[in-house]
Amino acid sequence: MTSESVLHPSLIVPVGHVEPVPRRIRGLIGGQVVFDSRRALYVWEWRAYPQFSIPLADLVDGTLVDDEHIEHHGAGPARRHTLQVGSEVRVGAAWVWDEDAPKSLQGTVRFEWDALDAWFEEDEPVFVHPRSPYSRVDTLRSSSSVRVEVDGVLLADAPNCVKLFETGLPTRYYIERMYVDWTRLRHSDTVTHCPYKGTTSDYWSFDGDTGPHEDIAWAYDFPTIHANRIAGLVAFYNEHVDLYIDGVLLPRPGDPAGGTAPK
Repeated sequence: MTSESVLHPSLIVPVGHVEPVPRRIRGLIGGQVVFDSRRALYVWEWRAYPQFSIPLADLVDGTLVDDEHIEHHGAGPARRHTLQVGSEVRVGAAWVWDEDAPKSLQGTVRFEWDALDAWFEEDEPVFVHPRSPYSRVDTLRSSSSVRVEVDGVLLADAPNCVKLFETGLPTRYYIERMYVDWTRLRHSDTVTHCPYKGTTSDYWSFDGDTGPHEDIAWAYDFPTIHANRIAGLVAFYNEHVDLYIDGVLLPRPGDPAGGTAPK
């Protein structure tokens, strides 16, 4: 067991796991509904999160054209297909599970996420990938102090924080902006998306003596309702900074040695 696994719960769902989706799932291209399903399945092709697999009978518009190419996708073999919706052609957009795949997946198709223009769970849009039914995102106010250093330079020093706990990831520590030394940070144009937290509003980098440290801090000004306590707060990547919580230096995730020595 590494230091990283001690600091947060690990993912528990095995590759190849299949479960029913109790939500209405729809996918759109160019405003047209490609599929509309109340019988979708979650399928874990890798452990981090599932994909949606849609019954072929629930396709509303569009045609799947077999590309005559088979690959193994965690749960079993699948045949790649090109999707045609009106004048739109999305090459390699879909994977129809082959006859040697688990029986529950046969007769269903898994679409590449970016091949569709929009995804909906019920009437709410979903971004990046499906939300795992086994993952939690909790935000809790905390009196823990947070100090952030890079190359020995103090970037932030906060007396309290909001802790964000996300299954399978290190705890993130969000702090008020007034406790950040903005003279040390450089704004970045980077934008990332999270199905649990929403879309970032800002990223910042630090130019230190050892070179640039890109995108080490970020903020969600308008997070999802599930993470509304972090709105407007700033977090730093545990993996790329020296992060002291209540005066104790945390080991960097993935570093069993625990990072640099405490000061």
